[in-house]
Amino acid sequence: MNTWIAIAATALGCYAVKLAGLLVPAAALERPLVKRLAALLPVALLAALTAQQTFAHGHVLALDARAAGLAAAAVALILRAPFLLVVAAAVVVTAGVRAMGG
Repeated sequence: MNTWIAIAATALGCYAVKLAGLLVPAAALERPLVKRLAALLPVALLAALTAQQTFAHGHVLALDARAAGLAAAAVALILRAPFLLVVAAAVVVTAGVRAMGG
């Protein structure tokens, strides 16, 4: 029963957030600061999620194969490689480090 309460609360929360977004006046959304924040916020959140998933193991900082894969992806991005090649480089390096026991 607690699961259904959580699902209902989440659904109501999502609806409330969407409704709040629709009630914001258009003039407020046209401000340069709001436009800039709207452009930068998803990038910042994605970077934070990537860092948390790469360097955290529970509540402990961990430097393992995932960090090596992220570094390989960063190098591929610096070299302006296509997206699939960036992902492939990260996968190959991560798998290689794990295979070597790292």
